[in-house]
Parts: sequence; structure tokens; C-alpha cells
Amino acid sequence: MSVTTTHRGSELFARACKLIPGGTQLLSKRPSLYLPEQWPSYFSSARGVEVTDLDGTTYIDMSMMGIGACVLGYADPDVDGAVKSAIDRGIASTLNAPEEVRLAELLIQLHPWAQMVRYARSGGEAMAIAVRIARAHTGRDIIAFCGYHGWSDWYLAANLSESGALDDSLLPGLEPRGVPRGLFGTALPFHYNRIDQLKAIVGANPGKLAAIVMEPQRGAKPEPGFLEEVRDIARETAAVLVFDEITTGFRMTNGGIHLTLNVNPDIAVFAKAMANGYAMSAVIGTEAVMQAAQSSFISSTNWTERIGPVAAIATINKYRKNNVAAHLIDIGERVVDGWKRAALATGIKLHTSGLPSLCHFTFEHEKELVLTTLFTQIMLEKGYLAYNQFKPSFAHTNQHVDNYLKEVQAAFDTLVNGLERGDLLNRLKGPIAKRGFYRLA
Repeated sequence: MSVTTTHRGSELFARACKLIPGGTQLLSKRPSLYLPEQWPSYFSSARGVEVTDLDGTTYIDMSMMGIGACVLGYADPDVDGAVKSAIDRGIASTLNAPEEVRLAELLIQLHPWAQMVRYARSGGEAMAIAVRIARAHTGRDIIAFCGYHGWSDWYLAANLSESGALDDSLLPGLEPRGVPRGLFGTALPFHYNRIDQLKAIVGANPGKLAAIVMEPQRGAKPEPGFLEEVRDIARETAAVLVFDEITTGFRMTNGGIHLTLNVNPDIAVFAKAMANGYAMSAVIGTEAVMQAAQSSFISSTNWTERIGPVAAIATINKYRKNNVAAHLIDIGERVVDGWKRAALATGIKLHTSGLPSLCHFTFEHEKELVLTTLFTQIMLEKGYLAYNQFKPSFAHTNQHVDNYLKEVQAAFDTLVNGLERGDLLNRLKGPIAKRGFYRLA
């Protein structure tokens, strides 16, 4: 399959940049991260794994699937049907939507360690709620964290420095301009599987730790005893253990990935896949900790609308009924295996990592960014939205994977040929892609 692209999406993005700071609402959707001046940028329709751009060209999405939110596939008929029914009955009123109680019961059924739930409509604000609750519960300020947790002041405070200059080594790409300098020293980072770093933070801040915030697993597996020791440290210091499951939730099991690791937090945060692309997020936790929400002001009109809970209930029920987790894992493993086989066949050096349902690869070469950009360009011309990341959905089939991997093989052949001839840059039809921020792994 070969497609001819025009530039309607690029033209619209150029207009957007004059009207919207940064051009998009989400850093991860900026075209410059994928294929500057060529990425379609906007969609006119999306269904299953197919995305049609403004020029009428349809692509198979073998990349981010709505940045991981559309776990069932685009425009899932069961979820959309439930939402349309809710719209017909009214999505907001002076009274509350009963679905928020039903969703709370469902989330607690999946996570028996939790007793209470609060809602928001995006991952970043849900994490801000979780941290606010933790601080309210403990009466303390300092957060020890590992990984990426959104755009809020509490998190970006980690990039503040005493001198007033930006810290370019902690979380590059995430500048803390606009974050009050008085928050310096309230967000302290440690690396995953480095319990010594967490202990150092605790030792340097006795009695001051409000919370330990982390993804229970992202790329590397937890070393034996690591999560258990984190749990013990939180208990011993009376800090709140917060598991950020915004990305990992509902991708490896029915609920949070922490259920597969046998370590329970005090709070867990969900968004993205829990509602298949609809705006919905949840903060669940123990009653003892969650009741602290009552001692602070955490409130928003749009957190009470009906669509989010309805979409989440429909998504979770379909996810459970169809054992979606097993399908995601199988599809992801097939793709990773195909990447490896294509690399072996061409001799190109490749490093793969991540969970099967959140997998990615990196070219092990000094021209890695050029190779990745050219790969994306080649795959786009063949009718695929493809990148060095893949987030499988329930709508992906083995046939999708087989067809995609044939094109991956051909693309890798082209990359190797470009390396041998030394003309990689000449093959690009636009600028090299830019880097986004780096997660603190």
C-alpha cells in the first residue's frame, strides 16, 4: 500500500501555531516529534485502527493509538453507544449522575484494597488531586517521585534551582517557568529500582515526606523486593504511597498493573485507557487517606458530567468481558518480535524495551534521530502512522501486525541502504524530528 499525501494538515497546523501556543494542547501530539512538515497532524475520522486525515487519506495506526487512551480502538461501538444514550438522557443537571457511584463500586471491586474514589477528567489534574490529598492527610510538603507525572506545579517544581536558572539535566524539555520558586525543594526525584536514592531523600528530610509518587512499573521490571521496600518506607515514614497508573492502568490486567505485582498503594490514579479516549480520570484510595480530601478544597463543575463515568463503565466492562489484556499483550509481543527479526535480518542494531502493551524501540546508532525520522516518513508513505513506539489496542488484529511488519522489514532495508550510501539526510523530505522531554526512569 502506497499513499500520496498533500499538505492540508500541515497548512492547518501552521495556522494553529499562530492561534494556539505550541500549536496543540498536548506536547505528545506535536508534529515536530514525529515528522515535521509531513505528519498529517489532524484527523477527519477514526474507527478501529484506521485514521483518515484532512486530505481523505486513511492510515493504519501502528503508533500511539490516541497516546494510549484508545485501548479498545477508535470509535468503539459499545462505548460510543453507551455515551450516545447518555447524551440523549442529558449529561448534566443540578443533580448528580448516578453512574459516578456505579463506577466507584466497579473500581473498588477491581481493587479491594481501596474504599473511596474521587474523579477528574484528565490525568494531570488527577495527579494534582492525589498529591493534594496526600499533603492534606500528612500535613507535610515534600514529595519523593520517580517517573513522569504531568504538568502541575507540584511536579515541575523538581526543575527549579536555587540559582533561578533552569535545570537542564533532571527532566529536559519540561521548563518550570511560571512555577513559584518557593516550591523549590518540595519535589525530589529518585530513579526506578534505586532504593538507595529514596532512602537518601528520606534521610535528608526526616518527618517531612508527604508522599512517594511513582509508576509501579513502566519499562524495567522491579528488582526483587524493590516495590515491597518502597511500601515499607512509606509505612514507616507515614507517607502516602501513590501509584500513577495513568499509562499502565488497563493495559496489562483488569485495573492497575500493581495488581500483578502484589504491592498495594494508598492511592492509585487512572485516566487514559479507563474510558477509551473519553475525558475521565479517577483517584482511588484507602478511606483513611481519601477522607483528607474533605479537609481541602477539591471541586469542579465538569467533574460531575455524565459522559466520563458512562464511558469508563462501558470500557471496563468490555475490557473484562473480552479479556482485552491478553489480546494487548499478544499483539504487543508479536510486534516486538517482528522488530527484532527485521533488525536481525538487516543487521541494523536495535534496542527494544517496555511492557508488551507499551513497547518501543531505539536504533543503536549515532544517527538514531535521523533513522527514526526516516522510518516514520517511509511508513507514512506506505499508509501507516508509525513511530518507534507502539500501543496495541483490542482493534488490532494479527493481519494488521503481519502487514505492518512486512513494511517494517522493507523500511529497515532502506535505512541500512541509506547508512551504507551515507545519504540518509538526502532521503528526508523535511526536517529531522525533535526530541520531547525525557522521563526520569
